[in-house]
Amino acid sequence: MALRIPNVDDVGIFKVLGNWPVARQIVAGDVTALDGTAVSEQTAHLHARTADADRVVQSVCPYCAVGCGQKVFVKDERIVDIEGDEDSPISRGRLCPKGAATYQLVTGDHRIDHCLYRRPGGTEWEPIPLERAMDMVAQRVRDSRERTWEQKDPEGRDVQRTLGIAHLGGATLDDEENYLLKKLYTALGIVQVENQARI
Repeated sequence: MALRIPNVDDVGIFKVLGNWPVARQIVAGDVTALDGTAVSEQTAHLHARTADADRVVQSVCPYCAVGCGQKVFVKDERIVDIEGDEDSPISRGRLCPKGAATYQLVTGDHRIDHCLYRRPGGTEWEPIPLERAMDMVAQRVRDSRERTWEQKDPEGRDVQRTLGIAHLGGATLDDEENYLLKKLYTALGIVQVENQARI
């Protein structure tokens, strides 16, 4: 004797559970749930974040010096997703776990947007806005450069330099970033430039 699977409308319990995907799957005999029976009201409206993007900007992962290509999906001038760039000859669309988490890096609400500052002679740290901290750094670089500027060395040779500022770069900086930093420091007259990767 063949087992008859009741129709959703036949039994009261199935009327209650009729919109439940598992019940539809049982009634339809869809063992793999690949035939549309698993779709719910909520999942019917799901779509990729990338589908809403106004434009796609090609970029490079910021983490290491490999330079994996990334595609940054933008909508209304806000990042909606970051994925691997399949046109990149370096990574061919692949990203490591850190690179794949870049979206959370730039959009996460846990991202710190302030700096801690301790005043000269102070004993407590106080939070200050990032913009204020950047202005303070720029002003101190300018003041240090002007205070320690050497147009000529003790022998009278033209040197145009400052020994009051030095730079120690991080190992995660890529060649292009180091090139731009070196140009900036040369323009400022900074001659003490080193990179952590050599230590």
